[in-house]
Amino acid sequence: MQKKELITYWIESSEQDVSAMEHLFEKGDYSWSLFIGHLVIEKLLKAWYVQNISNTPPFIHNLVRLAEKGELPLEEKQLDYLDTISTFNLRARYDDYKMEFNHKCTREFTAKWIDIIREFRAWIKEKLTK
Repeated sequence: MQKKELITYWIESSEQDVSAMEHLFEKGDYSWSLFIGHLVIEKLLKAWYVQNISNTPPFIHNLVRLAEKGELPLEEKQLDYLDTISTFNLRARYDDYKMEFNHKCTREFTAKWIDIIREFRAWIKEKLTK
């Protein structure tokens, strides 16, 4: 694929995940909603990386590292958000961590972080269109 196609791929894949994130939240599956929210941001960071660095983004899930490798200028608050959102990646976590995270994911906690994910998503999408 060409650079433009790759960027479109990552953005469209992220858009599909937004729908899943919101659906899971509406159904009360809060921890998985945040896991998908992590993917929403990861894919947009990979689109940024492709746009600005190389067609092959790194195979990492740590959002702060991904942003750094993509040379995305971020404020300290945004770095803090990405650091926290990175912890929502449950794929390789042990069951005790998953259970602890699941208890932490109340409706209020999840709603707060989904709002932050939406805000960051809008910000980076605006940068991607320039």
